[in-house]
Amino acid sequence: METISIDRKELRKIIRETFEDVLNDGKDLIGDAVVEAIEDIGPAKAMEEGKTGKFVNTGEFKKKLDIRVKGAK
Repeated sequence: METISIDRKELRKIIRETFEDVLNDGKDLIGDAVVEAIEDIGPAKAMEEGKTGKFVNTGEFKKKLDIRVKGAK
């Protein structure tokens, strides 16, 4: 193992650059987590609002779904 020498100024520069990289990478991760959380809120809210206790007949549901899928084509 070889020993290297770095002066104080150069060491501070390396540490500062590394710290900036860590902060920038962390910002991306935090941003992604926030976006993902916001995307999850919509479906969760819709599911909560849809809880009425009323159930739909499976055949009726499939028929309506088929009509919508065919109409979208």
